[in-house]
Order: sequence, then structure tokens, then C-alpha cells
Amino acid sequence: MDYIVDLLKILLPAGAVLYGMYLVVVSFLSKEREKMLLDLKTQNTQTILPIRLQAAERLCLLLERISPNNLVRRASPGSFTASELHGQLLSEVREEFSHNFSQQVYFTDETWEAVKRAVEEVSTIINLSRQSLDQDASGMDLAKAIFTQSLERKNDAVAYAIKKVKSDVNIYF
Repeated sequence: MDYIVDLLKILLPAGAVLYGMYLVVVSFLSKEREKMLLDLKTQNTQTILPIRLQAAERLCLLLERISPNNLVRRASPGSFTASELHGQLLSEVREEFSHNFSQQVYFTDETWEAVKRAVEEVSTIINLSRQSLDQDASGMDLAKAIFTQSLERKNDAVAYAIKKVKSDVNIYF
């Protein structure tokens, strides 16, 4: 019986010390893991943030370039017929969008949908403007019709998309 009591006198304190050491080691490893995750996030942010900012710049540039006013001004409508200008404008919108299609990975689904809606609305404005004209209309006539259509729209999808891109970027600041 004394043998068991002596054994317990040794084992109980040793067990308490081992349990205490176990708690210390688990706590230390947990804090080290948190520190490593924080370092990884910091490194990730240093790498990804500039890329995301560049993607936002590219999307804003896309949206500005396809806005009806800027699009028509760059196309020099005086030298084209309405049909030629119509084709060129739609081609330019599609080309701009396809060059920036990969930027969607850096934005929320809602923001990317707003960008797609803006592209679709600009295409719709161009198509509706062309449909409202005669077959032999000039490029200037189409340009005027596009300006009129864009002014009649109550909700500017391009401005809304730019606002969404900016709000996505503002999260990081």
C-alpha cells in the first residue's frame, strides 16, 4: 500500500507538470500558427493589392472608353456612313470588353455584373440609335442619335459600374 502511495506522490505532480507543459506547448504552437497566417496574409496583400488596383484602373479605363460620348468622339463620325460607324462602334466595345475580360477575377460578382450590364447597355444604345435612322444616314446622324439615346437614359450603367469598381477598391483602404 505504501508502494502505491509513494508512486502516486511521484506520478501526480509529474502528471500535473506534463499537463502544464502540454498546455504551454499547444498555446505556443497556436500563437505561432496565427503569426505565420498573419505574415502570409501580409505578403499576400503586398503582392495582390497592386494587381487589384491595376485591375480596377483597367476596368475604369474600359468603362470610360466605352461610354457613348467618348466612344463616338474617338471614332470621327464625319468620315463614315451610319452603318460603318455602327459596326465600328460595336466592334470597339466588344474588343475593349474582351481585352479586359480576365479582370473579373479581382472583383465581386456584383461588380462584374455591373460592368457587363454597362457594356450591354452601351451596345443597346448603339443598336437602338442605328435602328432609328434611315439606311442612307451619315455617321454624324448616328452620333447625334447615340448622344440623344444616352441622354434619355435615366440610369447610367457606366457610371454605376465605375462606382461599383471604386467601392470594391475602397475596401482595401
